[in-house]
Amino acid sequence: MSEKIQIRIFPDGRVMAETLGIKGEKCTDVIPLLEQLLNAEAVEAEYTEEFYEVVQVQPQQSMKNDVGSY
Repeated sequence: MSEKIQIRIFPDGRVMAETLGIKGEKCTDVIPLLEQLLNAEAVEAEYTEEFYEVVQVQPQQSMKNDVGSY
């Protein structure tokens, strides 16, 4: 699943945002961005199951050349 943010704006002016496909605490990185874009302040947060999932980190392969010593 790709990472998405679903935003709902209610008739009374409330805004609700939900992250989809963003695992772990990374989802909280979007809160300051949304506050800035909407000129608003987050007053409440609820975490989905994805927040509590462990993010799998893939080891990076070294780009270093294996040159023999002389």
